[in-house]
Amino acid sequence: MTEQSWNPQTLLELSNGYWHTCALHAAVKLDLFSALSDQALRVEELAEKIGVDRDGLERLLAALVAMKLLLKNDGRFYCTWGAAEFLSRQSPRYLGHIIRHHHQLMDSWAHLDEAVKSGGPVRQPYAGDDPEWRKNFLMGMFDLAMLLAPKLVGQIDLAGRRRLLDLGGGPGTWAIHFCRENPGLEAIVYDLPTTRGFAEETIVHFDLKDRISFVAGDFLEEELAGSYDVAWLSHILHGEGPQGVRTILDKTASALEPGGLLLIHEFLLGDDLDGPLFPALFSLNMLLGTSAGRAYSGRQLFDLLQEAGFRDARRLALDLPGASSVIAATV
Repeated sequence: MTEQSWNPQTLLELSNGYWHTCALHAAVKLDLFSALSDQALRVEELAEKIGVDRDGLERLLAALVAMKLLLKNDGRFYCTWGAAEFLSRQSPRYLGHIIRHHHQLMDSWAHLDEAVKSGGPVRQPYAGDDPEWRKNFLMGMFDLAMLLAPKLVGQIDLAGRRRLLDLGGGPGTWAIHFCRENPGLEAIVYDLPTTRGFAEETIVHFDLKDRISFVAGDFLEEELAGSYDVAWLSHILHGEGPQGVRTILDKTASALEPGGLLLIHEFLLGDDLDGPLFPALFSLNMLLGTSAGRAYSGRQLFDLLQEAGFRDARRLALDLPGASSVIAATV
């Protein structure tokens, strides 16, 4: 590995990098990009439209232009293509909910030193009791899955599979796309009761209520009813420590028929546990908000899968954007 060449300037840019983040978060919270997605406005026009102070807005707009999220021409501001495509509510590819969720995490990140000292969380785990938090989290997961699922599901062979368990499936986005890709497949989305309304609404929206059902429950505390020939676990194992992962894998193994396929979708660390960068940072995020959650390496998950009775564990060679990976195993 090539050593990073640090100097005072690069260190200070790293230190104040959160200023960029906060400018983006503020603009999303103010819904500024939606207001500029289809028209160019002067500062005073935009200030009146979104109900903010003119001077404060002018300073934010200057930063957003410098960050190349906005363009300015003849005193009027308008969105770049990327800002209009991903940061305007009018766009079907809107990412504002996950950005708002990231903003909800910021306070805990300011106390990372305390979490490192104690080895425990400094924020309450997501429990679905805050409507705004729940909305941003679920909608954020939906938006991210809507970007990734169409690229991924066609690369996974589910020929002959008939019944899928989407464990911790939240809004049901993955079950929806697997069923759309595989006409003979039916699915159960299993998640907490607070998720039911959004999941069922999403399933109806995609006209799949005859093939996808929602089951409410806590997979750590309750047994998994039913029998399946494929199970999809997308980004749920990182919320638990090794013992919690063992519990989930044991229950999933019991719910799968002989020869059943398990698919695990996670941010994976390398076997040396020192990167890549995003899974390493994500593991810190789990320290901040969970009692035992963390990012795992492929080797760690392979060992846990073997303990649970799974065989033929392998990392699938998929063309995936971002830092996520898929592990497959059979029971």
